[in-house]
Amino acid sequence: MLALTLVADMTGVTNLRPDDTDDDPFIYMLKVQCTSCRETHDKMVGVNRIEMRGISGSKGESNFVWRLIRAPPKPYLITSPPKQQTILEFDCRGCEFVDFSPDGEWLVDGVESGTKFSSIDLTEGEWFEYDEKAGEEVTIKDLKWEIKRA
Repeated sequence: MLALTLVADMTGVTNLRPDDTDDDPFIYMLKVQCTSCRETHDKMVGVNRIEMRGISGSKGESNFVWRLIRAPPKPYLITSPPKQQTILEFDCRGCEFVDFSPDGEWLVDGVESGTKFSSIDLTEGEWFEYDEKAGEEVTIKDLKWEIKRA
């Protein structure tokens, strides 16, 4: 079992999560390494939690032949100081994920105002916006992703 964890310094927002719905699933971009030969695939692999494919020689199915996303993502909650939290778990067989890229749209909620922020791009590792209802700047910065054994 592997877990995608996140640490982020957030101001004025909470519930950081990928925009991942059954109708429009988030594509998780991961770097894959074979557990047998230790070779790392040179490109990121995109997978989502909705699309299923049959497994050759098996009656089961999986999102991707090497893994299964166990449940929808958990939101990252604001903490002071920022703490590492698991946002997604994978059941991996025959591979490990060694890197993650936050490509895609993310969502957060204003802590005090409840304002819903969408279409957040985290590829640069930070995000800045103004919360009109709260009358203050809101931020996400110092993002650190890690994939580790759960």
